[in-house]
Amino acid sequence: MTRQPQIALLADGRRLHLQDGPIDLILEAKGREADVRAAYAAAARRFTGLLDELCAELPGLRKAADPVHCPLQGVVARRMHAAVKPFAADCFITPMAAVAGSVAEEVLGAMLAAAPLDRAYVNNGGDIALHLGRGERFTVALMDRLDRYGVMQTMVIDARDPARGIATSGRHGRSFSLGIADAVTVLARTASQADAAATIIANAVDLPGHPAVLRCAADSLQPDSDLGPRLVTREVGALSPAEIAAALDGGAVCARHWLGAGLIEAAALRLSGETIIVGTKDVQRHSNVLHELAVA
Repeated sequence: MTRQPQIALLADGRRLHLQDGPIDLILEAKGREADVRAAYAAAARRFTGLLDELCAELPGLRKAADPVHCPLQGVVARRMHAAVKPFAADCFITPMAAVAGSVAEEVLGAMLAAAPLDRAYVNNGGDIALHLGRGERFTVALMDRLDRYGVMQTMVIDARDPARGIATSGRHGRSFSLGIADAVTVLARTASQADAAATIIANAVDLPGHPAVLRCAADSLQPDSDLGPRLVTREVGALSPAEIAAALDGGAVCARHWLGAGLIEAAALRLSGETIIVGTKDVQRHSNVLHELAVA
C-alpha cells in the first residue's frame, strides 16, 4: 500500500505544501482559478508514491554515475542520471546529486500537463523548477549561507531567458560538500541540471589540505551516504583574503567551464562574505524580499 504524503495549502491560500519523508515541496501556480486547482491536484497525484519509486532504486542511485550507460529504470531516476552524466567522466558524482531538482522537475511537469499556467514553480528545499509564460518574471534570492536566512542580492529571470532551473549547494546545506563554499547558486535550463552543476561547482570552491578546514569521512557521519569514505567539509576556520580569493577562483574556473559547455546559464559563488558572479549581468540588489524568492 502506497504511503500517503502530507498535502495542504499554506496559510496564504496560494501555495501548496507537499511533504513525504525527506522530500518537502512548496509550489505555486498562477493562472485561471480552475487551472490552478487542476494543477495542484495533478501535483498531489504525481507526488504520491514518488518517494517509494526512488527508494526502490536507491542502491543504484547511490553508486557513481556511469558516464555512458544508465542502469536505472524510473523516470525520475533516469532524469537524475542524465543530469549528472556530463560530469561523471571527470569526477565522482552519483545521481543523488540531482535528486532535489529532478523531483521538482517531475512535479512541475505534472502540473503543466494538467492545465495551462501563466507561471509556476516547485521549490524543493531551495532547488526550483520554474515555468514562465510570456511576460512573466521570477526573482531568485542568492543566499549568504544555506543554514540561515540571509539574502545578499537577487537575480531576475525573465520569460525570454533560457534558465528554468535554480539550485544551491554548499557546506551548510542538507547534503555534504567536498568543498568549502558557503553557498553556490546555479541557474540552468532545468532544475536537475542546476542541481548537479551546483554540487560540482561548490566542490571546486576549495583549499585542499588547508589546516583551517576540518574534514571527515562522509560515512562516519551518515553510514549510508553516497559519498562513502570521501572527506567532506565540517568546519572552516579563519581564512586570509588571498585564500578566500583563491578558493573562489577555483570555483569560478569550474563554473566558466560548464558555462562554456552550455550546462549552466549563471552561477553565484559565496565564501566568507565574498562573492563571484559568473555568466550573467542581470544581478540586482534589493533591500526587501518578495514572496516568490527562492529561499533555501
